[in-house]
Amino acid sequence: MTTLDRLAAEKYVLVTTFRKDGRAVPTPVWAVRDGDALAVWSAADAGKVKRIRRSGDVTVAPCDVRGRPHGPASPGHATICDADASSRIRQLIKEKYRLLGRLTLLGSRVRRGTGGTVGIRITFPE
Repeated sequence: MTTLDRLAAEKYVLVTTFRKDGRAVPTPVWAVRDGDALAVWSAADAGKVKRIRRSGDVTVAPCDVRGRPHGPASPGHATICDADASSRIRQLIKEKYRLLGRLTLLGSRVRRGTGGTVGIRITFPE
């Protein structure tokens, strides 16, 4: 089983981004498979989005809802998606997380509008 397959099967993953000074900032998020990458969804003004724009270096590990890892972390490279790809990722989240995913995305769209969130694609060297 590849890293991508293993992580895409998880309900939550811990995405760790890195500050300029090298400090790690872990965040538990929902994740879905998007072709040859793992995709996550985030508020466009979130700290992790800013850190990914600066440097796409991340690690990803399976975790529980509170962010406690229960497997090894894998290094990856993250990129911020354009509007079309972000829309596709929102649809994938709705499919995987069903009613809870739909309600969460609806609440986010009401609060922030469609441009207030972005998709993030993470690829793994294999």
